[in-house]
This record gives sequence, C-alpha cells and structure tokens, in this order.
Amino acid sequence: MAPAQTLNYLSQENTLESSFVRDEDERPKVAYNNFSNDIPVISLAGIEDVVGGRRIEICNNIVEACENWGIFQIVDHGVDRDLISEMTRFAKGFFDLPPEEKLRFDMSGGKKGGFNVSSHLQGEAVKDWREIMIYSSYPISERDYSMWPNKPEGWRKVTEQYSEKLMGLSCKLLEVLSEAMGLEKEAVTKACVDMDQKLVVNFYPKCPQPDLTLGLKRHTDPGTITLLLQDQVGGLQATRDDGNTWITVQPIEGAFVVNLGDHGHYLSNGRFKNADHQAVVNSNYSRLSIATFQNPAPDATVYPLKIKEGEKSIMEEPITFAEMYRRKMSKDLEIARMKKLAKDSYKEITHLEKANLETKPLNEILA
Repeated sequence: MAPAQTLNYLSQENTLESSFVRDEDERPKVAYNNFSNDIPVISLAGIEDVVGGRRIEICNNIVEACENWGIFQIVDHGVDRDLISEMTRFAKGFFDLPPEEKLRFDMSGGKKGGFNVSSHLQGEAVKDWREIMIYSSYPISERDYSMWPNKPEGWRKVTEQYSEKLMGLSCKLLEVLSEAMGLEKEAVTKACVDMDQKLVVNFYPKCPQPDLTLGLKRHTDPGTITLLLQDQVGGLQATRDDGNTWITVQPIEGAFVVNLGDHGHYLSNGRFKNADHQAVVNSNYSRLSIATFQNPAPDATVYPLKIKEGEKSIMEEPITFAEMYRRKMSKDLEIARMKKLAKDSYKEITHLEKANLETKPLNEILA
C-alpha cells in the first residue's frame, strides 16, 4: 500500500492486507470489549483544596496508580463537557471526509504534522491499523496552522480552546507528582523547560480481520504525561507484567485516561511506571481517540529529579529529551528490523528446504 492512500478502501475488503499482519506473539490476546475495572478511576473534585480538603487523598490515589500501573482515569477534571463533545465531533468529521480531503494534509516527506496512515515514523516493519492526524499545539510559536485541518469549519478555534484546557490540567497533575517526590510543586514542570504539547487524533476503522493486527502496537509514550480522550467503543489495553497478561480499559464517557511516559518514569527514578499499552481493533465498529502528549522541550535534561539515599540512578548519565527520544525510536525500529530479517530468513530457509525435497528421490526423503 502506498503511503498516500487511506484505509477507506481496505476496510471494505474481506481479508487483511499482508502489510498489517503481525506475528502471532504480537496479536491481540483480549477482545476490544472485554472490559476490566483494574485501572483506577480518580475524581479530581477538591484537588484545589489545599487545607482540610480532599487534595491529600487525591494525591495518594494518583501516586498509587502511578506506582502500580502508570495509568489511571480521571473524572471531575474541570474540562467542559461541551468542549469535549465539540472536539470529538470535529475529529470524527475530519475522518469522515473523502480520502482526497484528508490527503491534502499528507505528512509524508518529513513534515512535522499532518495526516498519515499507521504511524508518523518511517521504517516500521508492520503497519498499524489506524489513520492519524497529528499537529503541534504548544509552544504556540511552533504552531503550523497550514497543517491544522480547516474542515469541518471551526476545528481550529475548538482545538485552541481544548489545547489550553488540557495544558492546564496536565500541569495540575504534574504538581501532584512533584509533591509525591518531596519536591516543590513546580519541579516537574520546570524540568520540562518549555513544555511541548502535541495532539494526535487516532481513527481506527472497522477491520476485516482484527485478530491478525493491532490498531497501535505495544509501546510506552516517550514524554512526561499523556491525556487520552476515547469514545465508548473500547480498544485501549494495558499490561504491567511485560505483556504476559492484558486488560482492556473500561471507557468512561467524559473521562481522560492518563498515561505516564518515559520522561516521567525517569524523573521519578523509576518509582512511577511508564504505562505499557496498545490499541486493538474490531470488525463491528470504528473507534476514535484523541491523545494529548505533554512532552519536555527537546533540549530539556532527562535525569532523576531526586535520588533517595542508598539508591542509584536508573540512568547512566543526563541526556537531552531529543537524544532520549532518538535512542528510543532507533531501538524500536532496530528490534522491528531484526525481527523482520529473522522472519525473512526463516521463509528463505523453508523455501530452500522445500525446493530440495522436491528434487530428491522419494527413497532419500524417507530414509
């Protein structure tokens, strides 16, 4: 499949194109709608009540969730429901557009934002079953409005409001993590230097053979914290035992799923887990999610903010976030490349063995 196509046509097929087929060990183990309540749901009502309020209880719940899973859901977060509804409506409207309209924002060729199928990364061995629209929202100076959709009309204004609200909400959550490490509440935000925010709108069309592929492969987010708004279809899955068991996160209308990323994991010296997750698809319903990634500036230093007496740093040396990200992506692509080489080599050996068998006399094969 050429990069400049969409999934509109492929989703109507009876079989899955081979470029999306994953090895057996990577395929879904749990159904998209087999929901679990293991992921904590935390109300933020009262988080501003510093004296004699619920803030301590809320902070304790968030810390426990970060230590156990690195993932939790938040309700009563203060983001207006109408704004959430509008953002969802505009996002869905964009992916309902004809392919040629979406492809006006094609991000291939090194663009930093725009529309693509599968991933914004080059060199992936197997494609993810999704379409994405990605764009930078903070710092404001980095916004390239030419890559922000102008259809449906009104997208830009709603996205600006949504981005601002989620930036504020993220900073509240980072204050909690700072305090949990025994630091001033602005410590994590300051460690980000000039916080970077990216919005990634994910659309997972109905898939002809969902048991063979993933909407988004298993990964951890590289940044500090991610806030995910998902619809009610289901498909987000998490693991905390290195992929041996998976759970499907129960969708809650109006809630945000909060994932701690690698940067947050390193800042806490490994105390807080980086959420290990993936997305599965299905043949019954399309699914939409909007991920807001809160990342440090590229030149921000990545290193534990506090190391307890008797502990060692989980990092050998301080590095920039840009270098951390580069190493992570290089490692992921190298693993995928080596796996593909091993698979291709196996196919070649099997083909040669079969060819040799076909040319041997029967008595030699059975000997």
